[in-house]
Amino acid sequence: MKKLSISLASVLMILLLAACGSSESEENQSSDSQGGSEYNLVEDGKFTYAASGEFNPFSTTSASGEMEGFDIEVGDAIAEELGLEPNQQKFKFASIVEGVKTGRFDAAVASHTITPEREEEVDFSTPYYYSGAQVFVRPDSDVESLDDLEGKEIAVSKGSTYVEFANQVTDKVQSYDSDVVALQSLDKGRHDAVITDFLTGKEAIGKGLNVEGKEMIERSEQAVAVAKDNEELLQAVNDAIDKLREDGTLKEISEEFFGEDITTKPE
Repeated sequence: MKKLSISLASVLMILLLAACGSSESEENQSSDSQGGSEYNLVEDGKFTYAASGEFNPFSTTSASGEMEGFDIEVGDAIAEELGLEPNQQKFKFASIVEGVKTGRFDAAVASHTITPEREEEVDFSTPYYYSGAQVFVRPDSDVESLDDLEGKEIAVSKGSTYVEFANQVTDKVQSYDSDVVALQSLDKGRHDAVITDFLTGKEAIGKGLNVEGKEMIERSEQAVAVAKDNEELLQAVNDAIDKLREDGTLKEISEEFFGEDITTKPE
């Protein structure tokens, strides 16, 4: 009888340990899921995204070395929706797409315009804001449109879609790492014009640069770039952007930086 009691106790202990092991396993699986392991991340538990830190007001670099701006707040909000820690990485704009493609970053939240050329390298989310390229000149210029810049010197940011517009009318194209630096150079009397995002130009004028906006060249859609082999992350980012648009977060971030909503498609 005593042996039977010991045997039953042993069985109960084994079952209890098995149940505990199962519970711990399920807890670990849940933890892994919450850490985003299904997304094939650069670093578990973190949403590692790149921006230039040189594109005010979309991304700028503070005195502490941290980036801030519209893109950064959107990137952080997406990370929160994914249940991940935001991990911002400052990188030269011209090389960010390649960094996403090769797995250096999980994504780019860096005001990339969706273009056929870029779509060959990475996948894009649904747009998180809408903008467009504009010609900027000094107030004493007689330039009104892109056509008026034929043969003249135009400054643009490296790796941007604005290079293509400049090349249509001139072979005198000067490239900068930052759109803001290009506009500052224009203000100081260099170049005949700058082509950049109309919101960037608007912000520069508001900060005191003596330049004027002229022709709007086109309207564009800006989106998050994700590596082509990470479909799960792309879908999750799309879901996050949809949620942030529906609950008003994108609009709130936009109005904080621009005083208007640039996150809904123009009519």
